Amino acid sequence: MKVELFIPCFIDQLFPATAFNTVKLLEKAGCKVSYNPAQTCCGQPAFNAGFWDDAKEVGSKFLSDFSEDSVIVSPSASCTGMVKNYYNDLFTNTAVHNKCRAIQGNIYELSDFLVNILEFDYFGAELDGKAVYHDSCAGLRECKIKDEPRQLLSKVLGLELLDLKDGETCCGFGGTFAVKFDGISTAMAQQKVNNALDAGAEYIISTDTSCLMHMRGYIDKNNLPIQTMHIADVLALGWGNV
Repeated sequence: MKVELFIPCFIDQLFPATAFNTVKLLEKAGCKVSYNPAQTCCGQPAFNAGFWDDAKEVGSKFLSDFSEDSVIVSPSASCTGMVKNYYNDLFTNTAVHNKCRAIQGNIYELSDFLVNILEFDYFGAELDGKAVYHDSCAGLRECKIKDEPRQLLSKVLGLELLDLKDGETCCGFGGTFAVKFDGISTAMAQQKVNNALDAGAEYIISTDTSCLMHMRGYIDKNNLPIQTMHIADVLALGWGNV
């Protein structure tokens, strides 16, 4: 299957290894991956901050950067959710209405695409340790992803997936929320990380680097014995068995 790769701006700038690992996973699952280097942002930061005109300008570029006839895959439930759900507010009954609807129907978060479209869930990945999975708000509520990441992680050799108390509770990032309400945001990250530590986890894994970045900031500031990992980085480890 031919797929177009959408790499969100913060992954491109801060976590490029996750982008390269996404390509590795898709290719190992049998996909031919294309990447348009002109792509930038989906417009979510401006949209969430209330600057809808700016979000529409950025979103218009996104629609021009991708094909309405291609499957689009992204290692970010947050940005995928933005396109699938909130582009309705920006582009309904506009000149790009039909193209927008086509792209909305063709864009997938990575774990959703691997499990539900390709039906491919074993990569021969290896990671010794105990982990909890963090359900991002966008993954759980906007992309309806819950079982898919857990199915993929259950096939990782050596990894024990533990239950996380209040696992469906927000980590506190929320984009500009973390800036405007720093105290509340930090307290939410503290609760999430403490719950992971109480479960005995060595890793917090998620589909969203934005959530992981937020929790990692709290972890690093307090020198806590736990790491954060994007699911694409976990699935690309080892590969000794396939």
